[in-house]
Amino acid sequence: MRPKIDAWGQHPTLKFISDPVFDSLKRWGSMDSNEEIPVDTTVACLDSANVETMLISAWCSAHSGWMIRNEDVATVVRTAPTRFRGVASFDMRATVNDSIREIRHYVQKEGFVGVRYLSWLWDLPPTHRKCYPIYAELVELDVPLCLQVGHTGPLRTSEYGRPIPYVEQIALDFPDLKIVCGHIGLPWIDDMIFLCRKFENVYIDTSAYKPSIYPKELIEFMKSKTGRKKVLFGSNYPMILHPQLTDDSFNDLNLPEDTLDDFFYNNASRIFKLKSNTSKL
Repeated sequence: MRPKIDAWGQHPTLKFISDPVFDSLKRWGSMDSNEEIPVDTTVACLDSANVETMLISAWCSAHSGWMIRNEDVATVVRTAPTRFRGVASFDMRATVNDSIREIRHYVQKEGFVGVRYLSWLWDLPPTHRKCYPIYAELVELDVPLCLQVGHTGPLRTSEYGRPIPYVEQIALDFPDLKIVCGHIGLPWIDDMIFLCRKFENVYIDTSAYKPSIYPKELIEFMKSKTGRKKVLFGSNYPMILHPQLTDDSFNDLNLPEDTLDDFFYNNASRIFKLKSNTSKL
């Protein structure tokens, strides 16, 4: 199987798994356990699809506080540093200065490679005034901002998942900021693809979707000269498990070989500045 980098995953804490916000997802057959997942189990899942590295995120929300702390992420990365890289988050209840200090620590001292903000956890747009100084810091640190676009699986508003106006406004205000937009962007896939064409530093990751339900617009975009450099492989583990994302599951997409290399590995390696553990790529 081709080596892969998973651009969006979590190694969940028990608090994360058992949070009621995910109850609506359990009817889809994922997140159906209330037991903590050992790191070895997550690594074995990665192995099933030849995922070399998974970017694992911290989570913080208005209703539950820290569901996965930045330090929880750092602990997992230290346990298996060749298999995981950290993506920080921040607490919108904290002062901006405190959030910047914490992000700076985890990027500079712990090697985190990005920062994720999930608007639906706060019912606040990604263009909120408290976010902008943090985005300016990400430009200085040269790490991507990771957002969620499209509808929300949990029973929360999807409003702030609209690529236009929210992602567009951030890209206009921060032209040097790399923005990785997870969960594809449905039902606003045309807007999401438009922004990827319009802005050099806007990207899509395919987390939360099995390849069998990728929209045809995305598949055609991936086959284009621009699109092959703009789309990243992602799972949203443990919501989707890697045995569902083996190479065979992508055969029906009929993607060119070089596009598959970029999608599975090269794009994430370039955008997140990851050192390869795979000598042939």
